[in-house]
Formats: sequence, structure tokens, C-alpha cells
Amino acid sequence: MSKLYLVPDRKDMERMCGLAAEYGCAFEYNDFYIAKVMDDAGEQERIITDYRRYRKECPENNFPERFFSADTMHGAFLDVTIHSDDPLIRDASMLRVRQSMEIAKNMGLKGVVFHTGRLAGFRAPDYLRNWRDRNEAFFTEIAHRYPAQQIYMENMFDEAPDILAGLAEKMRDVKNFGVCLDYAHAMLSKCPGREWIEALAPYIRHMHINDNDLQNDLHLAVGAGKLDWQEFDHLIRQYRVEAPVLVEVSGYEAQRESLQYMKHHGIYPMEREGEDQNASAI
Repeated sequence: MSKLYLVPDRKDMERMCGLAAEYGCAFEYNDFYIAKVMDDAGEQERIITDYRRYRKECPENNFPERFFSADTMHGAFLDVTIHSDDPLIRDASMLRVRQSMEIAKNMGLKGVVFHTGRLAGFRAPDYLRNWRDRNEAFFTEIAHRYPAQQIYMENMFDEAPDILAGLAEKMRDVKNFGVCLDYAHAMLSKCPGREWIEALAPYIRHMHINDNDLQNDLHLAVGAGKLDWQEFDHLIRQYRVEAPVLVEVSGYEAQRESLQYMKHHGIYPMEREGEDQNASAI
């Protein structure tokens, strides 16, 4: 199973497939979270057909016949508020999540990423309890309805990991639910990386990485911003996180730059030269 993921670009798939083959990457699709695509079955089929055709035609194709079985996708997240007290907003949000899951099921994908959707920094106890309880109930139902797909809850602009960790702990017995740690998002908070990874490590099933200036969500190539990637690598190995990583940057050049940087510096999940991967301990 791949430890690395890339976001494919349908306009540049020959190079994308070559890069994926070179580094053993699967794909995470960002084509399906837009409302007009979720509401257009014909457009969904055209996109899926394109990806299937590209994979067949890639000269360096190393993908199995079950084309999408290792891949993931980003589910609906814009304006999705499962915990809303407004039933119209809540129902629309639940519909978008179900549409995302249906696409993933139809493609045979491994998993789907959703966002927490919280108001960042708003920590009124009733609001936080409502967020946890409604998300727990809804995503437990969704996980049971779609047992073949993993569900990953990603931190967006959450100010600390405790609320997401609390939901994950409540859902620890739901086998196909876990956390997607977006390390770049986490580094935009005032909470240190160690606290994020320590709190979420037992629940992390997927990760997103890219770089930024510690002020804005820029999605720069890994190594092109101000994030401390040696610290990231150290913490991931120290807390024995073994989840796959999406290099969440756009375009072939930024993806290659990121992968080369990670390989040169031995950044997880790239192997460190001459070091036993099982040697790290908390």
C-alpha cells in the first residue's frame, strides 16, 4: 500500500502518472467537492472515465487493474456544517457528505477526507459539545453505511487538537473512521506541532502536508516555506504515526520539488538512509 499520495492534474496526466510511478504514489482526487460536479452525474462519469483512460495509457503505468482501490478523494467541505442548529443548513450539509460518499463508493476508493467545519477559536462549551455529538452520530451512521471506505476528519483552521481528538476518541470503535492531520493547517495555529501530534497520534489514519509562511494557507511546495520539516519528521517517527501522506500541492513541478526535498532530507514517509525505522521511541 502506498505511503504517498499526489493530487492529479487531468491536464497533465502523462507526467503525473510518471511521477506517481517513480515515487510509488497513489492519487487523492480534488475534482468532486464542488457543488456543480456533485449535482451532475454525467460530469462525474466524464471525470472518472478520463482518469481510467489516463491510467491505461500511461507508459510508466504501475497501477493495478482495480484502478482506484488505493486512491482517496477530498469530500465536500465548503459551507458543510453538520453541527448546525439550522435544520436546512444541517440537511444540506449531510446531503453533500452523502453525495461524496456515493462517488467514492462508485469509484471503489479507499477513503474520503472531510473537514471539521468548526468556527475556529469559538469555544463556548455548548457549541463544542454540539459539534462533537452531532458529528459523532452522523459520521458513525455514514461509516456503517459505507464500510468499504475510510472516513478521515481533517483539522481546518482549528486552534488546537483537543476537540478533534475528543471526537476521535468517542469514535475509536468505528473501524473506518480516523483523523487526517493537515500539518500545514496545524502550524497556522498557536499550538506547537508536538501538541498536535501527541494529541492526535492514536487516531491519525491519513495526513496532508504542504508549506506556508506560518501566517497563511499557501500550499507551497514542501521545503519552500517556513515549516520545520525536520521537526515534523522527528515527531511523526517519535509518536510512531504510520499513516500515508498526501503532498497537497498543485501541479507537476511543485509536486516533484516536494518529493525531491523529502527524499533528500529523509522526511517521512521517505526512508532515512542508514537508520533503522523502528529505532525511534517516545
